[in-house]
Amino acid sequence: MEFADKIVIVTGAGRGIGRGIAQMYAHQGAKVVIADRERKECQETERLIREAGKECMIQLVDVGRPDDILSLMRYTVETYGRIDILINNAGITKWKSPYELTVEEWDSLLHINLRGVFLCAREAAKYMREQGGGSIVNIASTRALMSEPNTEAYAASKGGILALTHALAISLGPDRIRVNSISPGWIETGDYSQLKEIDHKQHPAMRVGRPEDIARACLFLTSEENDFITGENLVIDGGMTRKMIYEP
Repeated sequence: MEFADKIVIVTGAGRGIGRGIAQMYAHQGAKVVIADRERKECQETERLIREAGKECMIQLVDVGRPDDILSLMRYTVETYGRIDILINNAGITKWKSPYELTVEEWDSLLHINLRGVFLCAREAAKYMREQGGGSIVNIASTRALMSEPNTEAYAASKGGILALTHALAISLGPDRIRVNSISPGWIETGDYSQLKEIDHKQHPAMRVGRPEDIARACLFLTSEENDFITGENLVIDGGMTRKMIYEP
């Protein structure tokens, strides 16, 4: 398998999309570092991976804390000797009117969602450069491209990820480090069976997305066979951002 024994860090791997990505890489034979700030959720991801007979380890990390990020990268290299792939998935949301959003709330979200992505990428790249290269995927959102009301901080953070991605791709290219991003649309991380028919039919693909849709895209972008792809943003939303919608 192409990813056998690759060392993969997935931030925000305790649940949802991050858990799906961690499981997918483990299934492909990678050694996965489950990085998240919630211990119980990390342990559940670990259980699922180990029950499948695959290798992983937990590192408790709050990507809003720079020292946690330094420890994550250092501990991974001390344990496994290298970092081949970094998936920057950790993030938080905040739905609040721009009239009421506080400076502290804005800063907290940007520190976790955007600064955390930059610091994780930079610190992983330091090790990747020494080993001859690597691959980074930043998880953004279709909210970087379109919005609903009261999403200013979240949209700004995800839009920043798109710009950061192509900037890093240029800066890190000479070190043979590829950097891409994925912008998911509606990815259902709860009980998929509870979705309504209209939920699926409003998507041109005729279904709501699942975490494994994003996980497969991560495999594609980090495949060594796809080393001509860097600085790209891959929108995975069942076609929703291509759909014109008018008020009736």
